[in-house]
Amino acid sequence: MIIHKKASFTEKEQVLAEFAKALAHPARIAILKVLAEKNECICGEIVDVLPLAQSTVSQHLKELKNAGLIKGTVDGPRSCYCINWVAFEKFNAAFNSLFNNLKVKNEKVCC
Repeated sequence: MIIHKKASFTEKEQVLAEFAKALAHPARIAILKVLAEKNECICGEIVDVLPLAQSTVSQHLKELKNAGLIKGTVDGPRSCYCINWVAFEKFNAAFNSLFNNLKVKNEKVCC
């Protein structure tokens, strides 16, 4: 019988880990910065700014969208993306909660 190790962790831990995984590539951070600056962007404009091929940028956009960090619409050959600020606020709160809890638990002991 196969036991998935993920099941040993809480749903909150799993969701937070998936979010962190979606951010764990410098190209995705760069894409988010471009989207934040422009507030909306067409995929081709992102490709012009980054040193990556269009197909690579599209793959990173797909990962960010699957994680819920960006929203996008497709209008023929054009794809427009923007940051999903609701999701960012949710995960920002989750990360802050995690880091604050870790800090409280370790304030008394230091190596």
